[in-house]
Amino acid sequence: MKQFVIIGGSTGIGRALVELLSVDAHVTATYAHTQPESLANVNYVHFDVTTDGNDFSWLPESIDGLAYCVGSITLKPFARIKPEEFIADYQKQTLGAIKSIQAALPGLKSVAQSSVVLFSTVAVQTGFSFHALVASSKGALEGLTRALAAELAPKIRVNAIAPSITQTPLAAALLNSPEKIEANANRHPLKKIGQPQDIAELAAFLLSEKSSWITGQIHHIDGGISNIKV
Repeated sequence: MKQFVIIGGSTGIGRALVELLSVDAHVTATYAHTQPESLANVNYVHFDVTTDGNDFSWLPESIDGLAYCVGSITLKPFARIKPEEFIADYQKQTLGAIKSIQAALPGLKSVAQSSVVLFSTVAVQTGFSFHALVASSKGALEGLTRALAAELAPKIRVNAIAPSITQTPLAAALLNSPEKIEANANRHPLKKIGQPQDIAELAAFLLSEKSSWITGQIHHIDGGISNIKV
């Protein structure tokens, strides 16, 4: 049975991905606050990647795939963002991914071929007002994706997914009324909000052997907002 690690697998896209993978694989998933409801083939571990001196001893010896689903969405005018806020966001979204991948490398290298999936945002390649904080951290992740895809080939594939706004707890403040949901949906050519399962399906594909010839890519799953104007 394959072994997958999901950092940030308690809610939203991470939880949807855990549910998909656990149908026919073993999943080790982390949570930072409330322990999620248990699932068959899933081992949940309490873990906060933002703390110093992280203990990764819970990682499996062999890892077929790792997804880093930890993130945040803080939208503020650029002039009001303090330098320490940029640092804190980078530590959570980018440095956390770096530490997790470094710790998992022995396990990822122990199998014939493995895969890493990171999460960016549509706001990196398509500029949006008030997104300087998240776009900075996620932009660094896109660079990391390509660099690691080159360095770790051919044994480990590395890809990133860049969603638009998705119905998750992270986006709750942006989608907390029917009016906000409708307004955000209408910004997209497909006229709807993404669901966690939409993103998780792509992540599961990228973690699987079905995507064995795909690496170093930023995959946009965003209702068409990044490339289509209607």
